[in-house]
Amino acid sequence: MNWPQPTRKDHESFCQIEEWRRVRDARGRTGTHHVTYELGLVDGRILRTRISHPVDRTGYGKSIWKHILRDQLDVDEPCFWSCVQDGVKPDRGLPVPQAEALPADLVHLLLSRVGLAEADVAAMTKAEAISRLQQFWTENP
Repeated sequence: MNWPQPTRKDHESFCQIEEWRRVRDARGRTGTHHVTYELGLVDGRILRTRISHPVDRTGYGKSIWKHILRDQLDVDEPCFWSCVQDGVKPDRGLPVPQAEALPADLVHLLLSRVGLAEADVAAMTKAEAISRLQQFWTENP
């Protein structure tokens, strides 16, 4: 697929959409000619990217763009453009939280008092777990 020529503005849009943290900019500071962003990942890595100032529609050359994608943003071109054009954030392997996790005390009671297997408890919804514990208390006064 043919993608548009990437610009500094596209680069910054990507960082803003994915909620990178702006750590340094060129405004009002001497000696810096870049806007710098960082993104902490769940695996402990910190990605860092620099955008030459001014952030405008100036395009990137092919080799520098490949370097930015691979070494700074850690995405491929389709993922980058999907983010910039459609607002779809890259899949960074973030864990998906359960809709309704069971409280630890409830799990402990189901395992130790009721005697259920871990696999059975893990498959229960919160309502099912509470109902099963109430049933145990009703039948075992």
